[in-house]
Amino acid sequence: MIFGMKMRSSAICRVICLAAFSVLWSASADPAKRSLFNGKDLKGWKTVGSAEWVVKAGRIRGGQDGDPKRSGLLITEGVFRDFEIDLEFKIDEHGKYNSGLYLRHAVGERRRQGYQVNIGRADAEEYVGLYTDRWLDKGDEQDKYRKILDWNQLRVRAVANHIQVWLNGHKIVDHTDLGATEEFLRPGTIAFQTYGAEGHSGWVEFRNISILDLSQSP
Repeated sequence: MIFGMKMRSSAICRVICLAAFSVLWSASADPAKRSLFNGKDLKGWKTVGSAEWVVKAGRIRGGQDGDPKRSGLLITEGVFRDFEIDLEFKIDEHGKYNSGLYLRHAVGERRRQGYQVNIGRADAEEYVGLYTDRWLDKGDEQDKYRKILDWNQLRVRAVANHIQVWLNGHKIVDHTDLGATEEFLRPGTIAFQTYGAEGHSGWVEFRNISILDLSQSP
């Protein structure tokens, strides 16, 4: 009888533990994170400039439609101050052609406002790193972690003047901008950038874009 009671107690304990684990796992799944791209169209985004942005096969593709003189941005309709954004990118391998992710970009502006996580080739000194009007951190300076002509995972966390960047699971930037002005700290949009270089109209693609708004989180 005592043995049976112990068995039942053990089973109950396992059920309680599994239930507790389920609650903890659900909490860690972060219900506040949301998608910025529905995989079908550019709903929630707007364009600035003459670059071409299209959706094909569940990915956003940006380029110059054969004209290297074209340039432009794809900008979120919403604004964010403190956030964590996750995405995947793939980029053309040509000269100094590069792209970038603008953080806290001023609404409607064509020229960069705020921080930029540059996306490019280290061989062309266009590192995957943190840039303003100068390099704050060259990040993956040796091109150790970027996959050529393949999908790369990028995570960016921006909290006030502290910017962190992970490329394919490797932290490549951990920068606190002690000289940050209001331009870099105010809420702003998130934008993708593309422009031609050296007479070449390049391309960049993005998919699986999601954001956690840390300004709204407890």
